[in-house]
Amino acid sequence: MLMRTDPFRELDRLTQQFFGSTGTVTRPAAMPMDAYRSGHEYVVQFDLPGVAPESIDLNVERNMLTVKAERHPDYADGADVQVSERPRGVFSRQLFLGEALDADNIKAHYDAGVLTLRIPVAEQAKPRRIAITGGREAKQINA
Repeated sequence: MLMRTDPFRELDRLTQQFFGSTGTVTRPAAMPMDAYRSGHEYVVQFDLPGVAPESIDLNVERNMLTVKAERHPDYADGADVQVSERPRGVFSRQLFLGEALDADNIKAHYDAGVLTLRIPVAEQAKPRRIAITGGREAKQINA
């Protein structure tokens, strides 16, 4: 099971809703995410348009997955910027990976601005059949 943690996301949304956008983004918007289970793995996709693959950093520590990415401006330092609406800076997102997931075997792929993580379900968490004994076998054991 996956759980997301971003304690300031809701506060940012409410602040933007109440005060409106000023055109200056001091804290970049959170990276949008989709997560779903497909068979024996979870698939998590993050939208990171305009982010260079080498600026993406993935870490797992004590079942906490951290995704960090940085998006730099495309214009030169001395440019006279007229409009700046696209979020830039460091983006960060954390997911708690439950004990039922195999954090040692996560696979990551980045293509067309989408980071896709495939997180397998741990072997001990997969459903399995349990043999049932009974009838004559049970009587022989108890005899």
